[in-house]
Amino acid sequence: MEILETKIDNNVLLLAFKGRLDANSSNAAQDQVLAAIDRGEIRLLADLARLEYISSAGLRIFMMAAKRLKPLGGKVVLCSLSEPIKEIFEIAGFVSLFPIHPERDEAVKSF
Repeated sequence: MEILETKIDNNVLLLAFKGRLDANSSNAAQDQVLAAIDRGEIRLLADLARLEYISSAGLRIFMMAAKRLKPLGGKVVLCSLSEPIKEIFEIAGFVSLFPIHPERDEAVKSF
């Protein structure tokens, strides 16, 4: 699992996930995402185009980030989900909890 961080338009932190987000990689990924919030990032855009798999441990990271950002007036937006990843978010009921956009540019504008 790899997460590349890039600061982009509208003071948004792009988190580009690559690989498998599962029990083996979720602790390190969680630490990286929460560290970004701790240093003041409140607009997180998770680009999941290169995410191959996500487990419930991976889904929990997005929920934790959203809960931490809510009192700060921030949010997590998701984009570029492949069909298998989108299906996992749908089954888990997460599509109603997070703004999800098909393209990165559209997601950036949603902030």
